[in-house]
Amino acid sequence: MDPRQVKTADDARRIMRDRNLSHVKVGVFDVDGILRGKYLARDKFFSGLDSGISFCDVVLGWDSNDQLYDNVTYTGWHTAYPDAPVRILPDTCRELPTEAGGLFFLGEFAQKAEEICPRGVFRRVIDKARGMGFEPYSAVEYEFFVFEETPHSIREKRYRDLKPITPGHFGYSVLRNSVHSEWYLDLLRNCEAMDMGIEGLHTETGAGVLEAAIRVDSGIAPADKAALFKTFVKVFAQRRGWLATFMAKWSKDWPGCGGHIHLSLKHKGGRRDGSSAFFDAKAPHRMSETMRHFVAGQQALMPEMLALVAPTINSYRRLIPGYWAPTSATWGVENRTTALRVIPGSDKSQRVEFRVAAADGNPYLALAASLGAGLWGIEHKLKLDPPIEGNSYDKKHPAKSALPRTLMEAAGKFRASKAARALFGDAFVDHYASTREWEEREFRKHISDWELDRYFEII
Repeated sequence: MDPRQVKTADDARRIMRDRNLSHVKVGVFDVDGILRGKYLARDKFFSGLDSGISFCDVVLGWDSNDQLYDNVTYTGWHTAYPDAPVRILPDTCRELPTEAGGLFFLGEFAQKAEEICPRGVFRRVIDKARGMGFEPYSAVEYEFFVFEETPHSIREKRYRDLKPITPGHFGYSVLRNSVHSEWYLDLLRNCEAMDMGIEGLHTETGAGVLEAAIRVDSGIAPADKAALFKTFVKVFAQRRGWLATFMAKWSKDWPGCGGHIHLSLKHKGGRRDGSSAFFDAKAPHRMSETMRHFVAGQQALMPEMLALVAPTINSYRRLIPGYWAPTSATWGVENRTTALRVIPGSDKSQRVEFRVAAADGNPYLALAASLGAGLWGIEHKLKLDPPIEGNSYDKKHPAKSALPRTLMEAAGKFRASKAARALFGDAFVDHYASTREWEEREFRKHISDWELDRYFEII
């Protein structure tokens, strides 16, 4: 039985028996988009398919370094960190190509924890789209750097003088992907086996940097694929003795890493079922009125949603002029200097690219933000400004379009956003804003090498 055929609990039991597996791997994604999981014995897994399993709710109460948040109400020492219920999702069954017939299943937090579960947040936005008569289609493309390093060597070197798998600038290089063809082909095969197939893979401009475009899909599947891709690219690299990073900006000397999102809507139900809600052959740039409202919503809410798509201190190192990353909430047609790039096409390909998102973001939350803001624009029939032509960096934009410059500022705008609360719920907004404020406070405790070099002796 192919894992893609698994749809029900009975299917999950069948494939486990067919493969004579004693254990299976189950995981959930935390607030930062990090996969947390465990092996389950077969009888425990079978029971969990019916009644659910549990993870300690600290998974939603700590940061990417396993440090406990001291400013959230959902969990903490005041609740004594109880278990949180998790439902197993049979239709997320995937092959584990590195584990000889092993299988992986995703879980999703339930009950009270569901209010702040990232996957649950995105699922509710999808439900909203379907309630409005649309089926969302999306795909994420990631830039990431790969090094001839290990988790131990980077720490021993203190993240200095790292060796990328290839030197210098060489975008779209056939030389590089031919010399390292085993890596490229293994990556393509493994991603296909795990149902997160790549439709395009090439070198980007920078030493050891690649860009992968994950195949488009509908509903929640693109977020599952993107989140698993980030985890397992690291797995595949580390099994070769290499290391991959999705940091937004790992070095001042090299471009940052984007996590660009391509989005479109199709009509769901009625005589136009399956046709594009974005395409109008007679309209300027083939943008339907629905698409214009959608892009207007994305543009209007971008400053207050930025914390969802630029979620770390490091995210804001990338958002500087001249490095292919936007600095204002702007849109243009086939314009890569704007935050939103409308891509005119056919009924099948008309879409918008949400370019402000960084590679370090949680895919569920980045997609929830980009889709939710667009739906908000449709609901409120927001008017779209004229597109930016030419270099957006050279133009002066309205103050309302300015993006937050720090994570703390972004968290404050998110916390105060009425649209965010309407889209995602108060519990999630308060929890998530608190986690981003925590991240900035932790950063401010740190004394950087730059400060020591600049001030220690001279000042």
